[in-house]
This record gives sequence, C-alpha cells and structure tokens, in this order.
Amino acid sequence: MTADLFVQLPDGRPRICYRVDGPADGAPLLLIAGLGLDLTSWPQRMLDGFTGQGLRVIRLDNRDAGRSTRVAARPPGLLRQLFARPVPGAYDLADMAEDAHGLLEHLGIGRVHLAGMSMGGMIAQTLAARHPDRVATLTSIFSTTGDRRVGQPARSTMVRMAKRPARTVEESAARHLALLRHIGSTEFPPDEALEREWITQLWERGSGRPNHAGVARQIGAIQASGDRTAQLRTITAPTLVIHGDVDRMVHPSGGRATAAAIPAARHVEIAGMRHHLAPGVQDRIVALTAAHLSAGVPE
Repeated sequence: MTADLFVQLPDGRPRICYRVDGPADGAPLLLIAGLGLDLTSWPQRMLDGFTGQGLRVIRLDNRDAGRSTRVAARPPGLLRQLFARPVPGAYDLADMAEDAHGLLEHLGIGRVHLAGMSMGGMIAQTLAARHPDRVATLTSIFSTTGDRRVGQPARSTMVRMAKRPARTVEESAARHLALLRHIGSTEFPPDEALEREWITQLWERGSGRPNHAGVARQIGAIQASGDRTAQLRTITAPTLVIHGDVDRMVHPSGGRATAAAIPAARHVEIAGMRHHLAPGVQDRIVALTAAHLSAGVPE
C-alpha cells in the first residue's frame, strides 16, 4: 500500500495528508475527493488505470477528512445546512482549493491535471479558476456550479442524509451500503463486499471516530461559496464534465450547467450512472479522462 505522507501548510493552514503513485517522471494528475470522503475513495482499479497510462497520481485528504487536520470550529447545525446559512467566518471552497495549491507548491509541481468528484469537482473548478497558470486540464465528475436552481439532491436523498450519524463502524457500514443502494445505480451496481471493506478502512483511518462535524463544515464550505457560475466562466483549462443521467445526489442539471458555464467544455452524460464510481463505469471514466489529458501536458 502506498504510504501516507504529510505536509504542514504555512500561515496557520491545515496539515494535509497525501499519497503519490506512479512514475516520478509522469505527468502529474491530482485527484480530489468528495464530501466527507478521504483519498482512499478513489478505487484501486482507477488508480491502476491512471498509473498504467504513465501518470503520476497525487491524492489528498481534504481538510476535515481522513488524516488531514480536523478544523477546530463549530460546525453548522442541521437547520443552518437546510437553509444554506453557513457559520460566519467558516472556511469555503476557495480555502480548500488553496490547500490543494499548497500541496502542489510543496511537491514542486508547476502544472497539473485536475480531476475531482462531487465536492472535489467544485474544489478542482475553484483551483482552475484561481490559478489558471497551474492547471493543464480539468475533469469535473458528477459536480455542479453552486447555483441552487441546478444540481440539487433528490428529496429522498436529503432525508437519508439527515439521519443521525453512525456511532460504530458496523452502523457506518450498514448506513453506507443502504445509501449506495439509493444513490448507486442498478445498471452499474456496487461491489458490496469491497464497499464494506472500504468503509471499514475509512473508519479506521479516521481514528475510529465519526466525522459528522467535519462533513457539516464541508457542507458549510460549499454553501458559503454560493453560486460560482461567474467564476467558472473564467476557467481557461480544457475541461471535461462527466455526469450520470440519473444522479440522485447531484441532479444531472448540475453537470449540464457546469459544462455550459466553462468555455468550450466537453460534456459526457453516462446513461444509467448515478453518484458512485461503480466497477461498471470506472474503466470508462479512466479512458475518458486519460484521452482528455492529451489536450494539455504539464511542463
């Protein structure tokens, strides 16, 4: 297993955990995970696919996830989350993008390919807008723009997400599998044995404690960032937007709006895919992303 590495970002910013796979001289690809997820949420089959293309793959735990810093700040309560009222002074997606930028600085990477899923797609979009000279290409996977008229979760999904947080690893695994049966696809079903193994490892990487406060703060970061459509219009990196046509977590309108906002973005909507990197879609996403990377090669 690839080792966890750490960098303490300067000026009171978080300590970031990351891993690097693939050849040292490969073109760098930074993968950014979604809400509440850590760097292990990128399936091994996809990592093998990317490194098999000769890419140097970097993954990070976002702040408030995995082994990166858990922020010592009050999380927004459920009512604040429901009414999109972030706690004053809370961090936002720009802060999370700067964490990723700080990691690139630490690694001495000049230009990088970016790929992010869900909230990670929002962070990647923000990084591409704020640091256009550092981004060779952008791939945004089942993500959205922050415009509340698009990309909203289904009511049935919101009800499930509002449940009391799991208190044990067994309860966490049961909740995860139940949610996957809802937001996952019947056409591209999850491998439940692998998912149970992964969620157990995720719990253990988080020191065996629930992370509902971190997830709430990350939700607050998304809400504090508001509608980013105008920012997306400034992105200059060649952009690929991938979304499922039956996504219950981020409605497909979010992907369509993302592609419409970013100049010359290519939009691929995968029939039957929902909000999960299921075994049946992993190879296709790797192939789409790898082909897209040829549009820009870091120096």
